[in-house]
Amino acid sequence: MSDAKARVARTTPYSVLVEAGKNYLWCACGRSQTQPFCDGSHKGTGFKPVKYTAEKKEWVWFCGCKQTGTPPLCDGTHKSLT
Repeated sequence: MSDAKARVARTTPYSVLVEAGKNYLWCACGRSQTQPFCDGSHKGTGFKPVKYTAEKKEWVWFCGCKQTGTPPLCDGTHKSLT
């Protein structure tokens, strides 16, 4: 991964109803137009999307600020951003 920080896509998490057994590619760079998921906008940045496989159908909170310590899930880091 690049030493540069990812762009903050938004300062709140994305609530997504995931489907059991489905793979999701979370945008780690913050540049995607299809947040919180990857659209390939990271190319040339050194960032790579993070794969998330849903174990069951449930609501998941994907990080929107891209600064989480537990990618791709929100850990509350957005609360400390200014």
